[in-house]
Amino acid sequence: MKIAILTMFNGLSNTYSLVNVVSEQLKMLLADNVSVKMLVSEHCPDFERVGVFADSRIEWIKIVNSINGKQFNWKTYNKVDDEIEDKIYQEADIIAIDLIFALRDVDICFMHDILYQGVHLVHNLAVRKAQKQLPFVKFVAFTHSAPVIMKNASYPISCMFSAMPNTTFIYPTKCGLPALARQYNCDIDSCYSINNSIDILQGMTEEVVNISHHIKFYEKEILIVYAGRMNMAKRFHVIAEFAGFIKVYAHKSVGIVFCDFASSDIDSEMYKRIIISQGEKAGLSKDDIVFTSDCGYKYGVKRETVYNLFSLSNLYICPSYSESFGLTVIEAISKGNFVVLNEAVPALKEIGDNIGAYFMRWSAKTYDGESYENYQPSEQAYYAENAIKIISLMDNNPVIKSKTLARMRYSNEWVYNNQMKPLIKKLTKTKNKYML
Repeated sequence: MKIAILTMFNGLSNTYSLVNVVSEQLKMLLADNVSVKMLVSEHCPDFERVGVFADSRIEWIKIVNSINGKQFNWKTYNKVDDEIEDKIYQEADIIAIDLIFALRDVDICFMHDILYQGVHLVHNLAVRKAQKQLPFVKFVAFTHSAPVIMKNASYPISCMFSAMPNTTFIYPTKCGLPALARQYNCDIDSCYSINNSIDILQGMTEEVVNISHHIKFYEKEILIVYAGRMNMAKRFHVIAEFAGFIKVYAHKSVGIVFCDFASSDIDSEMYKRIIISQGEKAGLSKDDIVFTSDCGYKYGVKRETVYNLFSLSNLYICPSYSESFGLTVIEAISKGNFVVLNEAVPALKEIGDNIGAYFMRWSAKTYDGESYENYQPSEQAYYAENAIKIISLMDNNPVIKSKTLARMRYSNEWVYNNQMKPLIKKLTKTKNKYML
């Protein structure tokens, strides 16, 4: 399968929001090993191909934008009575020839604002003309601004307000679909919503990208990140166990990233087995836990990587036996995490009081010796009760809820798997009804 993306960009600066939308769509398609063509204006400079645009798998096609060395002047048409320049028909014919050649081997052509924007009326005409020679190509027309209705528009301006055969009309939100159908005078069944999305790993370290291959961040409703030396006093195993209670009793998908490094106190591999065992007994699967030392970072990850991971996570748990301050607590909450601390540790109690943390109690080393907890009726009941309470507070915290949804619901992966890919499958299975 091959998909073309028709934009007629004259440049690729990411200050233009549509460039960002297209770049995310490219990432989605390339991640699924879809062959992709980018159709842009012949005057779109090659040196601006950075980021995903520099991916060698993209086939670039430059569509004609000049005649006899003179660049086309795209006039913007936005009124019914706008005077039509005679040259638009000649230019559309020339562009159509290029489009026929460029699209002859593709299955689907994504068009971005080609039908919507008056500045692209010449390309609108060209696509409609080319389509008559491309009976097997399905077209998908993305509209990125509020739909408008213009009555009594005559040809060719009417092309901005009429349906095109074998075309699915896309709007980024469902609420706009009825208006979209009215603009193009098409059946609402021909309209479909595909949200704009974000690359949740954009700008993060290579280490984070590598770690993402070991855990699907966008699938985890609760994502816990914990950094520290592999020492039983840091209680990695307690976090794994409590996370299992969250998964079972609060009915949430859970993922843990342990940013670990070796300690002389205990063999790291043996402690990992203990941690995984504790988590599995409480309800986690082995795949819910990732150790960065197993991702190729035996001696720990960069501090920047921990910050990046905290920006993705939403729950930080510190059941540590002893702390003099707990810097990662501040780092975690500064990145919008719900923080759970061991109230029995004096330093954590002081910090927690200052930042409004949620407290639980585990045995601890205090300035007066050691404290021990006696859970009633049982430690399991205590964990279950607090797991439910914590998740309720997180679900009702608008900041944490929004952060979580941005990572999950509006990630490239969610949008592609739940909106774009199903549409692609539907289109490739449907026979083209367009008759020459």
